[in-house]
Amino acid sequence: MATTSLPLDESVIKALQGVTTATLTTVLLKHGLRNVWLRGTRPLAPGQPRLVGRAFTLRFVPAREDLATPASWGSPISTRAAIEDMPAGCIAVVGALGVTDAGIFGDILCARLRKRGVAGLVTDGVVRDVAGVLGTGLPVWGQGTAAPASVAGLTFVGWQEPIDCGGVAVFPNDVIVVDQDGAVLIPAAMLDEVIAASVEQERLEGWIMREVERGMPLPGLYPPNEENKARYKAWTEGQGADRC
Repeated sequence: MATTSLPLDESVIKALQGVTTATLTTVLLKHGLRNVWLRGTRPLAPGQPRLVGRAFTLRFVPAREDLATPASWGSPISTRAAIEDMPAGCIAVVGALGVTDAGIFGDILCARLRKRGVAGLVTDGVVRDVAGVLGTGLPVWGQGTAAPASVAGLTFVGWQEPIDCGGVAVFPNDVIVVDQDGAVLIPAAMLDEVIAASVEQERLEGWIMREVERGMPLPGLYPPNEENKARYKAWTEGQGADRC
């Protein structure tokens, strides 16, 4: 049974839009999670915005000739049907087994995603009709493009269930953050603690960058030793006073 899509609070989106995927991987590593970066998720076009959203998952398995046919596109279990279940603001995360010679979505499907208010598409596979896909304005991350349709190499089997995308276990409603470095998963159950740690990490690294620009050497600064931790604490307290 497909998992119900959950909304994502605007405060969560706002907080994570200021956090890079690089920072998130570091924070998640400190929480014991090493395998959270979805391999092969490169931006299809330069300048795509950082996105934050709940994962809406779609799953492909290897092609089987009796199932992977153009007729399957009209089946109740199809990418077309899955798209109609997607809520606005979600990120479509498609597990395509890393297949790069069959496009999972083309321009028409991407146009429908855009119309439904889907924030973006993330896959370890590829898309087709690239000029049309770019023309929809839908932000896409994946391994590139291919002319053949999905059924040339894949069979679509379901949505809103656990998937493998880029070697990462993605569950429906996990949170995805994606930017120019690719897509990172935050387990839904860890969201609050990861946000708090990530916002603080970005703040600390912003201070460190300012110190680097002032000419400070890296040893003892990055990561900070006790002396620099005290300097950072004083700076943060001063920033708080400035806001009062």
